[in-house]
Amino acid sequence: MGDSLSGAYGIDREQGWVALLQRKLANQGYDYTIINASVSGDTTRTGLSRIDSALHNHKPAIVIIALGGNDGLRGLPFSEIKTSLANIIERSQEQHARVLLAGVRLPPNYGAAYNARFAALYQELAERYNIPLVPRILNQVADDASLMQNDGIHPTAEAQPSIMRNVWEELVPLLEPTH
Repeated sequence: MGDSLSGAYGIDREQGWVALLQRKLANQGYDYTIINASVSGDTTRTGLSRIDSALHNHKPAIVIIALGGNDGLRGLPFSEIKTSLANIIERSQEQHARVLLAGVRLPPNYGAAYNARFAALYQELAERYNIPLVPRILNQVADDASLMQNDGIHPTAEAQPSIMRNVWEELVPLLEPTH
């Protein structure tokens, strides 16, 4: 459940980190099928409006939540972002899905105080719900201009393996062992 960062914006969908994660799962012998329910432009509010049908239709064992960047870019209130993410987490857990939360970092021009509060929001939710957290889905990507598209927001195809590794590290403990 994500936005353009997970939806392979500006690149071939098969080059995106979600497709790479599917291949890694298969190569490691895990029997999971990833449903990429990412929609470019999604906010936590629109993600919340879609979560119930996604849970009903796909009955996932694991839900990776990678939302919030568009909320931050639009300056939505922290309380709304936190409430929407909390509801997505709770609804996923109510359906017995394990949850992985992936945080985003906003561009530096939003200011250190705003960015610190934004990052803390993900940490607080991960602690409250006792779920793993990828603190920065674009760790070691966003700070390298050569790995970002011209808009400075979306990663290139070359960045996708790094993003996948960031998620993989926190996802592995949630995976059921292979038989």
